[in-house]
Amino acid sequence: MDSLHVLVGVLLQLGAASLLRRGLSDWRPWLLVLSLELLNEANDLWVERWPDPGQQYGEGVKDILLTMILPTLLLIIARRRPALLSSPPR
Repeated sequence: MDSLHVLVGVLLQLGAASLLRRGLSDWRPWLLVLSLELLNEANDLWVERWPDPGQQYGEGVKDILLTMILPTLLLIIARRRPALLSSPPR
């Protein structure tokens, strides 16, 4: 399940950038992914009840971090080193 969070985060960011017609350097696709992930984790807390709430909150934080790590990295690279995401000029 952890790898699913990583993959979905990147796919959502790429899909959001395409849908919003924005580049990966724009904050809006990243914010959309973060919003959706926070809603997902809020839903998990609402629906599931674990015997140890501390462990459940810890898993939720881990899920948020796993989902957002690659979209955050792509955002930073697109803003600071955009040449890494494009082909070199001929």
